[in-house]
Amino acid sequence: MKLVVSLVAALAATSAFAAAPANKGDPKAAESIVNQVCAACHSVDGNSAAAANPNLAGLNSEYIYKQLAEFKSGARKNAIMSGMVASLSPQDMQNLAAHYSAQQPKPGTSADQELALIGQKIYRGGVQGAGVPACASCHGPQGKGIPSQFPHLAGQHSDYIYAQLNSFRVGERANDAAKMMRSIAAKMTDADMKAVASYIQGLR
Repeated sequence: MKLVVSLVAALAATSAFAAAPANKGDPKAAESIVNQVCAACHSVDGNSAAAANPNLAGLNSEYIYKQLAEFKSGARKNAIMSGMVASLSPQDMQNLAAHYSAQQPKPGTSADQELALIGQKIYRGGVQGAGVPACASCHGPQGKGIPSQFPHLAGQHSDYIYAQLNSFRVGERANDAAKMMRSIAAKMTDADMKAVASYIQGLR
């Protein structure tokens, strides 16, 4: 618990969080970009058909904006996404964030129930002795997250969750405030990550 409190305090103190513009996005204005650029990987309604591509439906708009802005700035590195956002203006990104945050996420199902049960223990109670806090302490018991700080996870593809945890672990993804996720993932084993990712996919 002390680790969670200190990490949250560090997040609150850091200026690394990219705030969205004061003006709100217009979902209607995002339609052409959604259809021409985003839909191929994330679908129009934000429920991706490919396990490697994240579901965007229902994510907090400020969180979506932050990720887009950091793909554009290079703070979050991804060769495909950096190309996708290269021509987007801050208002375009705000409009896209408004569109996808308004979509309804579809519930997922864990493909391996036995593995998901192991992941449930980690998600709810962390990894005792390894210094890994419960995922629920930041992302909520139902995986709904904390708006603008910690993303909605429930129903997210397990392949994507695992890939992101591993990216944090090896330092390929480094846009987490106060190195929060990097610090946590560094203490997780590959088996821990796969188990919690399986649980998250079926979390509702």
